Amino acid sequence: MIQLILNQEHFTAVLSEALASCRHRLFITTADVKDLHVPLRRGGAARSIVNVFDDLSNRGIEIRLLHSSVPSGPFLGRLRDHVPALLTMRRCPRVHIKAVIVDGLRMYLGSANLTGAGLGAKSARRRNFEGGIWTDETNLIDSVLDMIDGIWQGRQCPDCGRTEHCPVPLEEPDL
Repeated sequence: MIQLILNQEHFTAVLSEALASCRHRLFITTADVKDLHVPLRRGGAARSIVNVFDDLSNRGIEIRLLHSSVPSGPFLGRLRDHVPALLTMRRCPRVHIKAVIVDGLRMYLGSANLTGAGLGAKSARRRNFEGGIWTDETNLIDSVLDMIDGIWQGRQCPDCGRTEHCPVPLEEPDL
């Protein structure tokens, strides 16, 4: 299955599905990280993605977040209050890939960052124009996951030509 995902479908077909169906590991890569809010159900109050990560962590789900820019102030503020036990974040300024990989079985690959205007539930008049694919094709998932895991493990760090932008390779957020 390969499904084209456009605009609002990033929230309805990808993020909502990923959060609801994940059982073991959620791997997210993004350039930008903001405190996007996720509605619990139609018409229900929205919750911070940090709180949603905490819920997943409490269910025993490992969350890895690989990003390139410094997370937004509100996102970091929520982490200062409480870091979900199974959330691990790493920052590499060269990361520009946007992916959501659920249990190694389903993957979003496209343009949307982990922001309200990208993967989040902002209104159609305020969200970005985004495109990507949602797939269960293991050959695609495995290739992307291998690349991302290589970044996560720091295998590119010794030969990186941007070390001046990354004084601490694969730095974790300074809370």
